[in-house]
Formats: sequence, C-alpha cells, structure tokens
Amino acid sequence: MANNYQFDVLIIGSGAAGLMSAIQLSEKLSIAVIAKDKVLEGSSYYAQGGISAVLDPEDNFESHILDTINTGFNLGSEKSIRFMVEQAPSAISDLENTGVKFSHVNNSYDLTTEGGHSSKRVAHVADKTGQSIQVNLLAKVKQKNNITLFEQYVAVDLLVDDGNCNGAYVFNKSTKEVSTFSSHKTILATGGASKSYLYTSNPDTSTGDGIAMAYRAGCHITNMEFTQFHPTCLFHPHAKSFLISEALRGEGAKLLLPNGKEFMHKYDSRLELAPRDIVARAIDNEMKVNGYDCVYLDISFKDAKWIKSRFPAISQRCNELGIDICNEALPVVPAAHYTCGGVDTNLDAQSNIKNLYAIGEVAHSGVHGANRLASNSLLECIVFAKSCAKHINDSVFEEVFPSITKWDASRVAPSKEKVVISHLWLEIRLIMWNFVGIVRSDNRLNSAHLKIQQINKEVDEYYRIYTITDDLIELRNLAQTSKIIVESAISRKESRGLHYNQDYPNQLNKIRNTVMIKT
Repeated sequence: MANNYQFDVLIIGSGAAGLMSAIQLSEKLSIAVIAKDKVLEGSSYYAQGGISAVLDPEDNFESHILDTINTGFNLGSEKSIRFMVEQAPSAISDLENTGVKFSHVNNSYDLTTEGGHSSKRVAHVADKTGQSIQVNLLAKVKQKNNITLFEQYVAVDLLVDDGNCNGAYVFNKSTKEVSTFSSHKTILATGGASKSYLYTSNPDTSTGDGIAMAYRAGCHITNMEFTQFHPTCLFHPHAKSFLISEALRGEGAKLLLPNGKEFMHKYDSRLELAPRDIVARAIDNEMKVNGYDCVYLDISFKDAKWIKSRFPAISQRCNELGIDICNEALPVVPAAHYTCGGVDTNLDAQSNIKNLYAIGEVAHSGVHGANRLASNSLLECIVFAKSCAKHINDSVFEEVFPSITKWDASRVAPSKEKVVISHLWLEIRLIMWNFVGIVRSDNRLNSAHLKIQQINKEVDEYYRIYTITDDLIELRNLAQTSKIIVESAISRKESRGLHYNQDYPNQLNKIRNTVMIKT
C-alpha cells in the first residue's frame, strides 16, 4: 500500500540548496527531504570550481555586483544580486561551520579568478568544492532528529488547491507506488534542466522536474531561453561529458586548436577568461567552421606537482582515461551546463503560489540575468536556502494538515512498449541540441517547436494510459521543460547573453524578462 505522509516542510531535492535549507529550518518543524536518486547524486556534488564571495580586503561588494550584472547582460535584478553578494561572506562562514574546509595559502583563502570576475574571489576546496559542501551538509542533516530523508523517491506533481500548495505526489522507485506527502510548506530544490540536451555536464537527475511541476501548477517560469553551455567538457567516449573546471582557465590554461594555435584572441580581449557564453560560442564556431571534433585545453606548462595538488580530481579522472594533464592538452567540447531561468521567486524564495518556494538552479531569483557569472551558482544555493528557511521559520503554521486526494491508479495499465520512452527521450535531446543549441535561428527554433509540441502530445497520451514509472515521470518533465525553453527562445527577438539568434544578432534597448504561464 502507498503511504500517506504529513510533514511541516517538504523539500523536493537533496542538493546544496535543499540540504542547506533543511539544516537552517527550525528543529521544531518536521521536515522531509526527497532525493530522486542517492542523496549525493546531483549537480551540487559534481561542482568543481568553487563559490564566489568578497573575501579579499582589496575586493569589494560593488565590484562583485557589477561583474554579475555585466555578465548577465543587464538582465539580472540589481536588488537580488546585491542581496546575494552582501550575504556571500556569511554564507562562506556558515559552510565552514558545517565542516567545509576551504583551501588556504599562508593563512588566507586561496582565492582564484574565473571568467567574468575582475578580482580573485572564488573560494574552493581544491577541485572538489561541491563534493565537500554536500558531504558536510548531509552529515549535519543526519544529526537532526526532525529531518527524514527519502532516497529513491521522485516527485510527480505538486498538490495545489485554490492557489495554495499543500504538498506533492511522490513516486517510490522501490515499491513502484505513488505516496502522498501533505505539507504546510513545500520547497522545490530540484536543480536544472540540462539533460534536455544531448551533451551535458550534468548528472542524469537534471531533467527539469521542478520547473515542469511548477509550470503545471500555475507558477510563473522566467527566462528559460538562457541555457549556459560550459565551454570545456572532456571529449572522450568513456568520459560521459566529464566537466573540466573553469578554474583551469582561471589558473592560466590556454585553449588551442588541434594544430596547437591559440584562437581566443579573435573573439574577446579577455581571452580564456571571457564569460562562458563567449568562450562556448568561440569553440563552437571553430569546430563548425573547420570541421573539428574538439579543441584542446592546455595547462601542461605549469609545474606537475602544483597541477596535481590544485586539480586532484581532474588529474585522477583524466589519468584513468589515459590522459596526463601534466604533459598533454585535454580534448574539450561545449556541453549544456546550467539553467539560468526557472521558477520566479522573490528574496525569500517565494513563488507566486502560496506556501511554495524554489531555491537553487530550479529558481529564477534574478541573480543570473542572461548569463551566470562563474561560481555564483553555489552561492545562490546557500544564500537563498537561508532566506527561504528564515521566512518559513517566521511563518505561522496551521495546526491541521490540508485534506488531500489519494493517488488513483485504477484506470491505467502497465505498458508493453517501454521502447517508446527511450525513443522519445533521445529524440527530444537531439532536437534541442541541433535546433536550440549555442547558436540559434528562427527557422531552427520554429522547426523544434513543431517537433516538441508533437512529442508533448504523445507523452501526455502515454501518461494517461499507462502505469507511472520513474522513466515516464522524467520524460514527461523533460518534454514539458523543453517546450518552455523553445517557446521562451522564440519570444526573444534579440541576441542577449546565452541566447544567440542569427536572425536577431543585436541587443534591444528595452530590457525585459520572458515569462511563461500555463493557460
């Protein structure tokens, strides 16, 4: 029998944002944390680079704010950006209090520079920052008796009645049944949607679940046309798009063509330290114009001992694949990496639906604009997880849980055609990569829209007829989110930041957000 749970707060997602919000919430509250896979399997765990914060006496908030605004092509909310930047040093302190040990040199933070930053302000734990944050946050969560972890559970849909979120239907991957989670407050911390694309640096969990659920529930979804493509993912048949951190370029690594020649000087005076959208387009252009399978990233001119100390995880993984980064350049290609848009929220992480919050990559908090500044992502997770938890802690809770209708699976049957799911999954990702990628055009976008609309119809029909599975849940969300991305891209008649349309190469004077609402 499917279970019916009641918690004061339901947190859907177990990345840095979800876990940080859980430990910041009052111990008087009963809290459920839903993990789609294992708790540590998600984008946060694989974040290599670091977390940006003004920690150098020669740096200042205004500089960090300006870098963030400029990288976001003036589309970000200065109010939200200022809030995040000014909270950054305390976010670092909070992480240190959980046990995160940031790298130091001579008793000071070993701050590094990444693309778009005008100062050294990226604190890191070697090249395993996300892993360290996740492991330490999880240890704190497990110490709290008021928090219950649910691993291998996938949220299906939010329970919304009269503009109020009352929890969610959640699929148990072990029992194959849908349980009801009734809650006074629900936090979406489900991550982004980069698995919409064929090539991505993200783990398999990044299927846009929270964005799709929120859209179906009536949330405002903002700026989904801005997908950030990480310029440097390892090009290797067995690497599964292993991310090569931007920190390598921050430490001086050079991008090279297969003939060994540098090329970034043709695209931007900042060379390898230009923002990611510029670097990704430069690599994409060189590959397309010259027919290259990849370009190369070289840091072998640095001392081998230093390389292994600064980038232990990258060195080890490359060695496993037969690549010695101390003596040879790495083959790299761009891949979908980060979703800059999402569920529209305020500084307290509230959505337009009462008692529903969104934090981390699933949210559009206004801090990224048209392009995310490097290492602002983990910062956003921590800062808005804290503000979200504070708002909930200060709220008045009803004594009685809302009445919820149990999941009804009486009118569906097990599918005998599971190949349909895998086929549609691949078709979506191919369409998105080929038609809605780094460089776009009206013709390609309109073609993608027709194809994605048809796929959504097929998926909806399949969903109504057959018994639910975790693969079907993800396919439904992937199709829905891809449609939102395409429609957002079509509506923006300019090139700004990560959205580059050949038919509209210039920026418009009028700055606006793209907002999608289910009708």
